[in-house]
Amino acid sequence: MLDRFVSMAVFICVADKRSFTAAADVFGISATMVGKHIRTLEARVGAKLINRTTRQQSLTEVGRLYYDRCKQLLADADAADACAEDLRAAPRGVLKIHAPVSFGSQRLAPALADYLRRYPEVSVDLALTDRAVDLIEEGYEAAIRIGALPDSSLVARALKPYRMWLCASPAYLSESGTPRTAQDLAGHNCLGFAYWHKKDTWRLRKSGQTEHVRVRGRLNVNHGHALRTAAVAGLGIIMQPEVLVEDEIAAGRLIRLLPDYELPSRPMHVVYPADRRPTAKLQTFIEFVVGAFGEDRAASG
Repeated sequence: MLDRFVSMAVFICVADKRSFTAAADVFGISATMVGKHIRTLEARVGAKLINRTTRQQSLTEVGRLYYDRCKQLLADADAADACAEDLRAAPRGVLKIHAPVSFGSQRLAPALADYLRRYPEVSVDLALTDRAVDLIEEGYEAAIRIGALPDSSLVARALKPYRMWLCASPAYLSESGTPRTAQDLAGHNCLGFAYWHKKDTWRLRKSGQTEHVRVRGRLNVNHGHALRTAAVAGLGIIMQPEVLVEDEIAAGRLIRLLPDYELPSRPMHVVYPADRRPTAKLQTFIEFVVGAFGEDRAASG
């Protein structure tokens, strides 16, 4: 089956040059093939488009109307191709991104200020939720994922692991004492994260040995920001992501505890749908995120 757009282009060339042979030279095909393109179009529209004589060809009345529409249609198609190519060549347009709440609010959103300054023709639509989203179904162009990645058609670039820290306020430590070992945590008010499967057991590792410490606390919360606020207020010890508490620690409102222990961490990636030629806005965003939060390695899945 002949490509309709190619047939239209051949028809326009025949009309412009008034010659099958001249059009054949332009497209590098035989004059017989040019005739086949024209006959295919005439069969499609149900009318004769070109009057053929031994000397030259001229358009019929229907052919003149069809010629004008074909020229406009092909011009529109070229403009659409140019627009798509332009989007790929220069970062512009709206970029729809998804990220978990803590990382998104504490680290990604502030970093986006630098990205948007670099690329003034890009806008970002950032959604922050802790649920898993389907990038394809929900129209996201990229997402930050924390935890093990399922097998999928998405491309994944590795970022720094999502590490946990222990901390408490100076006021709490002054009143209750500072834990020196993992087992000391059992005697403290350890605030729990309600979504953890075993929120009453904290796992710490040192010198190749893993310790499981049974902890107790008078507050369980389903939101990390609320736990951080409670810890700053002096209520107890929390185990929360580094990105959520490091600013408070830097400001002295919280103190990091047991830094010589290794706490649980989870892998973190930026993922995006596979595309042979990603848009410039997506490509620059991925490179920006990897540069800001990545390590010297990358993985694809």
